[in-house]
Amino acid sequence: MGPMDGFATRAALLAAGLALAAGPAAAQAPPAKPGARVEAAPRTPDGKPNLNGIWQVFGASDWNIEPHSAEDGRPAGMGIVVGGEIPYQPGALEQRRKNYANRLTADPLARCFLPGVPRATYLPFPFEIIQTPKHIGIAHEYAHATRTIFLDGTPPLSDLEFWMGDSRGRWEKDTLVIDTISLNGQAWLDHAGNFYSEAARLTERLTPRGPNHIDYEVTIDDPKVFTRPWQMRMVLYRRLEANLELLEYECVEHFYLKLLEQRKEKR
Repeated sequence: MGPMDGFATRAALLAAGLALAAGPAAAQAPPAKPGARVEAAPRTPDGKPNLNGIWQVFGASDWNIEPHSAEDGRPAGMGIVVGGEIPYQPGALEQRRKNYANRLTADPLARCFLPGVPRATYLPFPFEIIQTPKHIGIAHEYAHATRTIFLDGTPPLSDLEFWMGDSRGRWEKDTLVIDTISLNGQAWLDHAGNFYSEAARLTERLTPRGPNHIDYEVTIDDPKVFTRPWQMRMVLYRRLEANLELLEYECVEHFYLKLLEQRKEKR
């Protein structure tokens, strides 16, 4: 697969198409009025929590999902790994060390590949959720990355591999549960070189805690890399600016690598 993983559809077209298909159910949930106390999350006409809107994770997780100190222009972060440490197998831990040593050029984002799941969620870019009764569409500002989560029982694709995987979803009361397989194993989890293999199975859980916040948890199960399944947790924040929309972010590989080379020369 190429850098765009076969996705020719622009993020804006995905949003428009799913919104059109959804009809009234895809209307964006209105933000809370200043001073108003709203405890319950809004709902779609079919009774599900309304996740429509533009969201973003804030923090330093894309640099390193584990707790880390500040270094060379990189902010410190408290980490989003439950328990603080990823349970690597010894051989995989050594590979992570190699990834970290070569991170400036080995990070797949340096080559403008798609960020993969779940890294796309906590990149420092917004993303839009477009919700319908049968599908959830997610359009990321970064490099036109898109996801379609099927809620209609469509069988998963087990014989193909994708940067963003193949996702199926279901509702467990007010929690959207997303199972993702068919990952190509080339994506990193952050710039520090944390990674998984093509055998990884991801389970994401999105639970609204109100109109403007979603509790997000992802479990990563990969017996090739880790000694046990483990989790990350974070909060998705609704962007409330007026007239907000996803903007263009084009990743240009040769330009980015040239900047990295110039940075090395200055050291």
